[in-house]
Amino acid sequence: MDFSLSQEQEMFREYVRKYLDDVEQTKIAREYSKGNTELLQSIIVGMAELGCPSINIPEEYEGMGLGALDLVPVLEEIGRVILPGLFVETNALAVPLIEKFGTDAQKAKYLPSIASGETLFSIAWLEPGGSYNPSGINMTATNDNEDFILNGVKTLVPDAEIADYFIALVRTDEGISLVIVDKASANLTLKPQKNIDETRRVAELTFDNVLIAKDQLLGPINQGWETLQEGLLSFNAALSVVIVGSMEKIVEMATEYANIREQFGQPIGRFQAIKHRIVDMKMDLETARSLAHYANWALESNAADRIQAISCARLFATEAFNNIAAHNIQIHGGIGFTEEIDCHLFVKRARYYENYLGNTEQHYLQAAVALGW
Repeated sequence: MDFSLSQEQEMFREYVRKYLDDVEQTKIAREYSKGNTELLQSIIVGMAELGCPSINIPEEYEGMGLGALDLVPVLEEIGRVILPGLFVETNALAVPLIEKFGTDAQKAKYLPSIASGETLFSIAWLEPGGSYNPSGINMTATNDNEDFILNGVKTLVPDAEIADYFIALVRTDEGISLVIVDKASANLTLKPQKNIDETRRVAELTFDNVLIAKDQLLGPINQGWETLQEGLLSFNAALSVVIVGSMEKIVEMATEYANIREQFGQPIGRFQAIKHRIVDMKMDLETARSLAHYANWALESNAADRIQAISCARLFATEAFNNIAAHNIQIHGGIGFTEEIDCHLFVKRARYYENYLGNTEQHYLQAAVALGW
């Protein structure tokens, strides 16, 4: 079975790469970590002009009507430059959830604006002292005639500053539900938080008697946990591809440095200790790429093994990303520990993804259950 990208997909990748090269690649992440959001906003506009956010939006909602595999080249390029922002959360989590579980009114409201790059979604899941398990959801949504009244605190909400809407997990009368919260109209208190990865700016959101209409419920009431799991399949398949893009850039960085850095009168890449390490990094990269591409094919084709394929792809990519990011530091030596070059950006992003929207133990359990173990 051939999982290589088509000629059209590779051509689109080149357009995206050229655009991100023109804006100096990781400069976007560096500026965003300093608090400069203007450059990122211009990149969001530029990516929209290329058509990136419209790829997996249905044609009736002003999108291209393509699938998960067509997002792959864009996601890999996003990973190569450690692009900040909410592209993955919006297009690989919010879009599939709205498309599958949203009402006609919700689709008409959100999908066209996502396709045009005007709307970004984040997810409000974790709570102080909680976990990515159902027991960690304590924020309440109380019935009030035609509305819900939200009370609680969400923590480590990704890029809340630039988000337009939040998909929030709340506890309703008989279970967990998903609701869409409009940041502009809701009376939210947003408090920035520190994060190991400064290119992902997280925040704490306080909901104090926030009133939202019941038509902002996403999916069936009290079935939000099951609804979210469907969205996470798409998200984890996409995130695996983003990680592959980052890993590819790391291998290129390490190989280039090994060829130009000399020791004892010859490039360090000639030494077996370096040479073998780079080969191992390349092997991890290609394994992660194969798993990620298959996971997205399984998702798009609704294959019987899609759950285990996606779980295994996310597991392997996350662990391999951490390993090769650390190897890259070692190959670069002392300069690898400085902020002058990009090694630290990839190490921090690898650590951030390690426990992002689920931890390793949960992914292992999901894969084991899907395999019938």
